[in-house]
This record gives sequence, C-alpha cells and structure tokens, in this order.
Amino acid sequence: MRIACLHTADSHIALFDATARAVSPTLELTHEVRADLLAAAEQAGGLTEAIAMQTRASLLALRSGSHAVLLTCSTLGPAVDDALAKQCAPVPVVRTDAALAQRALAHGGKVVVLCTASTTLEPTASLFIEAAKGTAAEVDVRLISGAWDLFKEGALPAYFSAIAAAADAAYADGADVIALAQASMTGAAERVTRGAIPLTSPQSGLAAAMAAAALAAEALEPK
Repeated sequence: MRIACLHTADSHIALFDATARAVSPTLELTHEVRADLLAAAEQAGGLTEAIAMQTRASLLALRSGSHAVLLTCSTLGPAVDDALAKQCAPVPVVRTDAALAQRALAHGGKVVVLCTASTTLEPTASLFIEAAKGTAAEVDVRLISGAWDLFKEGALPAYFSAIAAAADAAYADGADVIALAQASMTGAAERVTRGAIPLTSPQSGLAAAMAAAALAAEALEPK
C-alpha cells in the first residue's frame, strides 16, 4: 500500500517513515513538504481561504499512484472538506489530527490535547470539541507557551522537555488521556513520566489512512 503525505516540515519525513516501518513492513510512503504553507498561515495568523486552496491543490496532485493521501499538518487540517473528499475519490484524504481525535476520544474521560503552535490551537480545539459531541469525553485543549519558538530554533531537546513537562502537569491535574496535537511533538511522548504514553498523530494518521484505503479498495471490487 502506498500513502502520499503532505508535510510542512522536512523533519516529518523521517518521523513518518519510522512510524510506517513500525506499523506495517509493506507500507510505502511518498512525501511532499510545503513549509511555505505553514509559514504563510503563521504570518496571516491562521489558515486563510487562499492558503486552504493551495493546500487542496497539493493534496489533489498527490492522488496519482497513491492509495490514500495524508495531511500531517494540524494548522492546515481544515482545508480538508467534503468538496475535496469528493474530488479526491476514490483516493481518500485523511487528516492526522482527525484520526488522533477519534482515537483519543474513544477512551472517554478527561482528554487533554497539547499544542505548541498558536495557529494550531483554534482548529484543534474546534476539531476535538466537535468530535466529542455525543461522547463521554471531556476535552481540554492547551497551548504550551514558548515551545514553538524552541522548535523553530532547532532546540529539539528543550522543545520535547517543555512538552513532556506540560503532559506531566496535565496528568497531575487529572487527565485520563493526553494527545499531542502536532506531529512535531511526537519525540516528547517517551519523555513523559506520569500516566500512559501520550497519543501521537503519526501513528494515528497512518493507521487511519490504511483503513480508509482498504475501505476504498473494497468499495471498488465487483459485487
């Protein structure tokens, strides 16, 4: 199975490749990095329709030769809408943040979602709160102040330490489940000392993309 990934950071390529090897030895990934889209969203203070249109165009282009397309940036996530899904059919488009939300909320209880980029906060909160409707889960979305600057500076050990400290604090506050909203945060999961290892978006996203691709293939089979 081949999944095409649209990233906004070069570092995500190695991260998702490593996750893919752990998920399935037969899973093949291709990658496109559009750091300019995230930079534009940060400059604009969030996702604009113009940036969303560029994102959709990139996702549509990635369909060729792929069984599914995976958007790995939570800031750009809202660009994936029903109209895009229809255009991409029969190749499904999956958001890592949506897959993460489904997995986190399935546990119920108090779900704390940690973000580091301010442009991710609003779309992540909207996504999780909407997904939580009709469930027994309580959602608390938090921004880790100053952490994103560490990432952009390349200070990854300090970045991961800040995230792990926030996760430990959330567990101390009574969190049942912690979800790390951005793929860049994945390296902090193993540094958390309280509670269960936080849920991360690469594993959730790839699993969801594989499942969606399998369903799409099944739907195309002659009855």
